Amino acid sequence: MVASTLAKIREIQHAQRADGPAAMLGFGTANPTNYVLQEEFPDYYFRITNKEHLTDLKDTFKKLCKSDRVAGESFFHHTEQLLNANPAFLHGTPSALDARLDIVAKAAPELAASAAAKAIARWGRPATDITHLIVSTNFEARSPGADLGLATLLGLRPDVCRTVLQLDGCSAGCAALRQAKDHAENNRGARVLVVCVELTITSFRGPHEGDSFGTLTPQALFGDGAGAVVVGADAVHPAERPLFEMVSASQALIPGSEKQLNVRLGEGGVDIDISFNLPRFVAQNLERCLLDASGALGVEWKWNDLFWAVHPGSRGILDRVESALGLEPRKLASSRTVVRDYGNMLSATVIFVLEELRRRMDEEGDEAAEWGMMVGFGPGFTVETMVLHATKY
Repeated sequence: MVASTLAKIREIQHAQRADGPAAMLGFGTANPTNYVLQEEFPDYYFRITNKEHLTDLKDTFKKLCKSDRVAGESFFHHTEQLLNANPAFLHGTPSALDARLDIVAKAAPELAASAAAKAIARWGRPATDITHLIVSTNFEARSPGADLGLATLLGLRPDVCRTVLQLDGCSAGCAALRQAKDHAENNRGARVLVVCVELTITSFRGPHEGDSFGTLTPQALFGDGAGAVVVGADAVHPAERPLFEMVSASQALIPGSEKQLNVRLGEGGVDIDISFNLPRFVAQNLERCLLDASGALGVEWKWNDLFWAVHPGSRGILDRVESALGLEPRKLASSRTVVRDYGNMLSATVIFVLEELRRRMDEEGDEAAEWGMMVGFGPGFTVETMVLHATKY
């Protein structure tokens, strides 16, 4: 009796699982319409915060902006008019937190829906075929939140399984895709919509005398955006076209690294503390994580034989990664393009990189690499890796 019951359970479990690996089936990205040219951003930032008299601090901020990015645009939901109407936002006043979160509660689902609608359209099936929804954000702290608003805007089914990641930093985009892989492979026929949406109004504040690298950098580096990916296994041809098969995923915590990067919600909003030594720290520890991830598959790759979707925390981090791994300059071209044009949009950024990477690979045709790595960095200090296989048509 016991044996027959166990056999039945195994049969049920087998029937619930997909036959093949999960794959990314469609990408979508979106930004707010409001933007500031990167070269004009230091002057803009000090003017709207009424701190133009802090000339030394402004010079420091200009250097930060140039080291992180040299061109492109910074996209923000918050406009100068919105900031003028909420002067408490400039000072991180505790009484302004509810107002910040109210703005995010309305704007985040709308921006997320814009990216998700593009991903669903490129996937090629109706939104009602979505079975799971994973939403990541670093700037909302309420439930129900953007997940419910997004599901309503998209017309998803009432029984869609929702998961929310909050305050997981930049690595949350990779973490959400890792979870989507698990959902897709362990639920036959599942179609998972991953949406990462970031609105920095919750962390925005003006400069203050005595500000350091750690407090100024988030204002110089981060911008607003949303990225979406539809994930599923056992693609239904010809309606679905796998873009990247998600072969294996892993997460590594670097011991003793808790002070390298922190994200927390406090009375004044979301604070992001970044160590000055972070780019060097990433370079010193990344290869070990990559070797562990590839070694688990029993393969040994030369890094330049792979394609790369690296979260571009900053230009400095990309420079360090390129040097540490001995990568040819073209290997990080997609990451560099995204951080140049959009900045760091935290969890959403890696989806912008994946979309740009796939576009370039389609142009290259047979010359494009077949195997690759997706890499994300986050608080902890945490390194997310995923081995990808690019499908070709």
